[in-house]
Amino acid sequence: MGRQDYIARSVVRAVTRANGIEKRSTSPLAWILAIFAAFFSLYELTLRKIRPADFANLRRKYWLVGDDAYINSFRPGEGGGEEVPLKAIGDMGFSGSTFYSTADQKYLVKSVPRHSEHSFFREDLLTPYVEYMAAHPHSLLVRICDFLGAAGSSLGRIFGLAPSHHIVMDNIMFGREEAKKRGEAEWESWDLKPTSYFYPERDIADGALTSEATKSQLADEFHDKMILTQHQADGFFSSLEEDTKLLAEHNAVDYSLFLVRMKTLQQDMDPSSSAVGSEMVPTSPPSVPPAPPSWRTGVVSADGQHIFRAAILDFFWAKHKIQPRFMTLLITLWNLLISRSGHMSITTTPDEYRERFMKMCRGIVEIKED
Repeated sequence: MGRQDYIARSVVRAVTRANGIEKRSTSPLAWILAIFAAFFSLYELTLRKIRPADFANLRRKYWLVGDDAYINSFRPGEGGGEEVPLKAIGDMGFSGSTFYSTADQKYLVKSVPRHSEHSFFREDLLTPYVEYMAAHPHSLLVRICDFLGAAGSSLGRIFGLAPSHHIVMDNIMFGREEAKKRGEAEWESWDLKPTSYFYPERDIADGALTSEATKSQLADEFHDKMILTQHQADGFFSSLEEDTKLLAEHNAVDYSLFLVRMKTLQQDMDPSSSAVGSEMVPTSPPSVPPAPPSWRTGVVSADGQHIFRAAILDFFWAKHKIQPRFMTLLITLWNLLISRSGHMSITTTPDEYRERFMKMCRGIVEIKED
């Protein structure tokens, strides 16, 4: 069993433990041995849920996800045996995070290794996030279903061999694997941030000093338009304005809009025939989670050609934390002493980032008159 499997197993154990799946031995000897094993563990850290009651309340009351349904996503499927029911899907960016998907594709687990990020979420944003998500059912902020943190010391935690914190979140790409099996067109996705900022990997020496693999991890660009009705666009922008206002109030920058596009199965459908408020679904859509239509599950474009999903991700970089303050100082010195390149997306102010982010989002929308 490799490093990723050990990490995945510790996540599964933490998610399921509070639901009675695993019980601690009452034997003193077994308890002492467990303490030693935990301390000398390199990859399989002992994780605990942080504020489990708050996340359980969001899942049950507001997102209508029952405990059994949620926990079943972290159990092996039929015939799975001892196989860990999480699939590693690699490193997806500069943060050093690793990602896992549940076997049913409903949830993603993202590691949060940076202290500045997991401490910001735990100490500054968690309570506002929980309260906001309860009051805003149509928020585009990704739904975080659990927050896990390492309990106690271990060699793996001390030497940074395994991430100490993880979040469990909704998988906006849910249904893609089933769509592939049915032979449907490949889903497209973009991780969008304002690209007008200074990116050293791209801008110093025109990127000649950086590998293509590194530059490929920078923000994507969407060279197309989402065709929306005025009603759809108003709802989309209203949610984005409210969501980013919360993030700016808590000093968050560098978040992204994750956009998914699918082709409809009925290209000539009449969008007005399946409207639900500002959101529409085709009569024969690609697989989506069993929930009311939304930007989570799919909104049909005004021309009936595509289904779009969208979510705001990666909102853990806060300007007042030590690492972001250090990066801001470095970029300030760079601009003062070497080259006036402007701010990076991680060193600008929250209000300025929000302004550019909203401009980017408005720029990818084209409104089709009714």
